[in-house]
Amino acid sequence: MSATRAGRRPLLFFVGFGVVSLLIAGLISYLASGDPDGLDTVALDGCTVVENARGEEDLQGTCIAQNEGEHALGASPLADYALGDTDGTGGVAGVIGVAVTLAVAGGVFLLLGRRRE
Repeated sequence: MSATRAGRRPLLFFVGFGVVSLLIAGLISYLASGDPDGLDTVALDGCTVVENARGEEDLQGTCIAQNEGEHALGASPLADYALGDTDGTGGVAGVIGVAVTLAVAGGVFLLLGRRRE
């Protein structure tokens, strides 16, 4: 195998990995469950969710979820795994997240590779 061909194999692997990651983020994320995860379930243990007169949900009882507050990035464009708080955009948010992660990781790998040389 020539040196040029051997040098392309890692590049092809990473490009393929990126494409598969973007496909998974963009397509399979629509199949994700909207039900609360285990942490939410444990946090609500001991409370009952009740709708108040304004149509909002209140917690009655004693549970650790009563101590929760708004997250500092709760109003960000990708909060709640959606794009701009719009239903049905989880795939777009997933693709953006994967693309940013791949770009940062790729940059770090390039810097480390140059540093070794």
